[in-house]
Amino acid sequence: MKQTFSKIVSILLALLVLFSTFSFTVEKHYCGEFLMDVSFTGDADDCGMNMEKVIKKCCKDEVHQIDGQDELQQTSPDDFNFQKQQFLVAFTISYHDLFVEKKSDKSIYKDFPPPDNLKDFQVLYQSFLI
Repeated sequence: MKQTFSKIVSILLALLVLFSTFSFTVEKHYCGEFLMDVSFTGDADDCGMNMEKVIKKCCKDEVHQIDGQDELQQTSPDDFNFQKQQFLVAFTISYHDLFVEKKSDKSIYKDFPPPDNLKDFQVLYQSFLI
């Protein structure tokens, strides 16, 4: 279970780094107050009107550009100060203690039947309940 959890977390973190570096553009074309077209890949289609005269009056284009990161932050080993070392040690110890299995020395035979009696002790000792 620990290995599958580690694999899932590492895949999610890799996807987070990948998607944080993406940038994309969303273009919308409005004709009056109505949204006519949305495009994620290229130019949004116009509404088919004569765009030379009408574009200033009723039609408008909106472009939303979402920029990703250009550079990822890289740290050097010199930036690893004493406070970060303390945090790393405390985090590692507390994380390790979550997955420690505690074994009990007690043996509980709750679901086992009693042993078979090979001798009939009532007859052997001549003690009967009356």
